[in-house]
Amino acid sequence: MEINALLKVEELALKKQRIYRVSPLMYLARAMLASMFIGFGVIVAFKTGSLFYLEHSPLTYPIAALTFGAAIILIAYGGGDLFTGNTFYYTYTALRKKMKWFDVLKLWLMSYIGNLLGATVFALLILLTGLFAEPTVNGFLLSVAEYKMNAPQSELFFRAILCNWLVCLAFFIPMSLQGDGPKIFSMMLFVFCFFISGYEHSIANMCTFAIALVVDHPETISWSGVVHNLVPVTAGNIIGGGGLMGVMYYYVNKPFFGEEK
Repeated sequence: MEINALLKVEELALKKQRIYRVSPLMYLARAMLASMFIGFGVIVAFKTGSLFYLEHSPLTYPIAALTFGAAIILIAYGGGDLFTGNTFYYTYTALRKKMKWFDVLKLWLMSYIGNLLGATVFALLILLTGLFAEPTVNGFLLSVAEYKMNAPQSELFFRAILCNWLVCLAFFIPMSLQGDGPKIFSMMLFVFCFFISGYEHSIANMCTFAIALVVDHPETISWSGVVHNLVPVTAGNIIGGGGLMGVMYYYVNKPFFGEEK
């Protein structure tokens, strides 16, 4: 039964709220950290994937998906405040009447802005390293960014719903497991599934787009493409995390918390 895990979700959401009340700047900094951690995952995924991409290998995406799992480990154990996870945590806690909806919207906005700032700063750091300056290295990243920026918005929206449903499960399921080994394995497995399936994660996309924009890139990669992607993907992520996780788990567990059906 997921009751204990749901209690941990409430506890985590209220802890995040307390951090914001103590210092909005501290909360913003933690959000920046989260997207920077995802940035590390993006770099290692596209760096290793590019080796297979150049050879037109069918292993390109599986290898990239496997190595991207480093991002969720960094967030889970290194701290940070991720917007996509907050869509679940805060929705569920508000439905349980432990948090006001105004606070939910405010904290969502702050974490989203912090994630965006973190992705921007991380991209600038990568630019200064010169690691993605060569076409032989950045080809895979640019091809993925171009595809995401030009895909139909309706498809992006539904991919984003499925994405955050799965990503929130990647954080939620390990709450019921004992020991770091099983937790890490399950988190990496879920993230592998999300990446290899081609779903859309707004914060991972922020990091990918930011890096693609600061390196030498074709005209098909643009700021309008960023907006084209992030608007439906962000909306879909909210529905996946807030609706399919927050609302659903609140509804199916109401009797166990002594609430009316």
